[in-house]
Amino acid sequence: MRIAIATDAWSPQINGVVTSLRETSEELRRQGHEVLMITPEGRRSIPCPTYPEIRLALLQGRRISKELDAFRPDCIHIATEGTLGLSVRRYCRRRGLAFTTAYHTQFPEYIRQRFPIPLAWTVAALRWYHGAGSNTMVPTRSIKDLLQDRGFGDNVVIWSRGVQTEVFRPVSEKVYELPRPIWINVGRVAVEKNIEHFLQLDLPGSKVIIGDGPERMRLMKAYPGCYFPGYKFGSELAAHLSDADVFVFPSKTDTYGLVMLEAMACGLPIAAMPVTGPIDVVRHGVTGILDHDLGRACRAALVLDRTACRIYAESRSWRNSTREFVSHLVPSRFPAAASHQVAAGD
Repeated sequence: MRIAIATDAWSPQINGVVTSLRETSEELRRQGHEVLMITPEGRRSIPCPTYPEIRLALLQGRRISKELDAFRPDCIHIATEGTLGLSVRRYCRRRGLAFTTAYHTQFPEYIRQRFPIPLAWTVAALRWYHGAGSNTMVPTRSIKDLLQDRGFGDNVVIWSRGVQTEVFRPVSEKVYELPRPIWINVGRVAVEKNIEHFLQLDLPGSKVIIGDGPERMRLMKAYPGCYFPGYKFGSELAAHLSDADVFVFPSKTDTYGLVMLEAMACGLPIAAMPVTGPIDVVRHGVTGILDHDLGRACRAALVLDRTACRIYAESRSWRNSTREFVSHLVPSRFPAAASHQVAAGD
């Protein structure tokens, strides 16, 4: 099949959305599909407010139309709700083409933490946005239930995630010369990740925050006793994870938390709260501890069997994830059912 995927999240951004789409597009090609990635790369863009590392492409409607007309996709998937996603959505609606969407990020909660905008407004906007698609793909059962409770309808389907177990694996290399135990968090250092809650916990040993983001400099100044080594990738990140004792995931707003799978693949147990993301990714008492008291979860996770974490991660592959993704795609009906009339209400 020819599959077009539109995403506003792409390299050089570093997050779970980019990782998921990059791995999926590569696996699609390995499975014999042709893939057109419509990304901000090489397009005019501006920094996203409060997230300058995210670039929002501008005035791309005509160019995108030419790209899609030339590619003639069998299926169209819109992965994000940014400017590129809106452009492709508009293209599909004007031509009467079917498409699917994905809900990777809890935007209502993220926006609410930055601006005094009522949650109901952003929920309504997202319901309008995704409602035009044939399927809305979400990573977990709890997110599916959440969206359906918010009136997103019955076309919400689960597209699970995978992990590169050949890259993320237990290694014996020693990385840290810090007091033990090592409590580690990896990801975007931003307010919605609730990292400061982790840093405020009274725990023995040392805390390590791997990653970067708008909150990093402030947190480094506020918590000088913590270690902030910046971004790490691939085998180097695997070594940092393997040499830690517990992966601490304080976020309350993630839809999945792909980095938890990467940590478990390195044999690292998880400490998190029983909220969306962890409740679907972590096997409580086996690969991690879920507790509203995050400090208590951290201490309990210290004694878990690291081998069980690795075994669990090995059951999650990008091959299976991509097959699930393909199963949720719908024929775009390009170009036979093309219509140049804008649908009512759009």
